[in-house]
Amino acid sequence: KDAGPRLDHPVRPESERALDGVRKPVEVLRFYGVKAGDKVADLMASRGYYTVLLALTVGDKGVVYSASAATRKELKDRLSDPVLANVRPVEGPMNQVPLPAGGSLDFVLINLNYHDLDIETRLAMNRRVLAALKPGGTYGIVDHAAKDGSGNAVANTLHRIDKALVIKEATSTGFVLAGEGNMLRNPEDDRTTNTLKEGRGKSDRFVLRFEKRS
Repeated sequence: KDAGPRLDHPVRPESERALDGVRKPVEVLRFYGVKAGDKVADLMASRGYYTVLLALTVGDKGVVYSASAATRKELKDRLSDPVLANVRPVEGPMNQVPLPAGGSLDFVLINLNYHDLDIETRLAMNRRVLAALKPGGTYGIVDHAAKDGSGNAVANTLHRIDKALVIKEATSTGFVLAGEGNMLRNPEDDRTTNTLKEGRGKSDRFVLRFEKRS
């Protein structure tokens, strides 16, 4: 199996390495099948935690589109490192996210931010992701789990979303659910707490793999 990105690479600050234990990025990227040479995208990239890990994984023959409403200064500063020369920042609202058209991407990820978008924005984003992926390409959605049946009700209060709603939205825009990873599940989480306040890594998180079928 691919060993995955080097978590101790000097391009990664200690603040990001401190997240690795609860985010398990090597397991997550292995589950999604990301490999050297892939063309990928990181949606709502923020400071670039997954942008950098994807860049280290796909290597100099791959490309990472790092998408944000506006690229944060700390990420722009990091991109001056030659090891991140394969990163292409793209900016714009997620319902118009400027991913390359024509079905050229292998993988797109949105990590812990799907719930932050309103429903219409999510559906428009999903359609753009579908258009950007090649047949057989993978769309990864990782987020904090809300109680079953709660839909979108606590997205803005507890910063969680019902897994069933995510599946419904993604499949309604043309994706097929192809698998679920359990590496970030936490059965001790009752899903009633605010994920921004409960402490890092304590939430029950789902890892969904969707595919674009030809």
